[in-house]
Amino acid sequence: MADFKKRKKICQMCAGKPVDYKNVDIIKKYISSDKGRILPRRMTGACARHQRHIANEVKKARFMALIPFVK
Repeated sequence: MADFKKRKKICQMCAGKPVDYKNVDIIKKYISSDKGRILPRRMTGACARHQRHIANEVKKARFMALIPFVK
């Protein structure tokens, strides 16, 4: 069996890429494609502080009808 190290995901927002509710292309990376749910931290690689920010931005985008609540 091959031994390999899994590389730690880096928070994109700590790296300097902001998430804004008006930018739908970036927001879509943080929601699931089948049901439209917000992806968890272990899948997005975001830190806890920025995951909360992502959740708020997704909710704002849903409220402004930029993305649907469900698929």
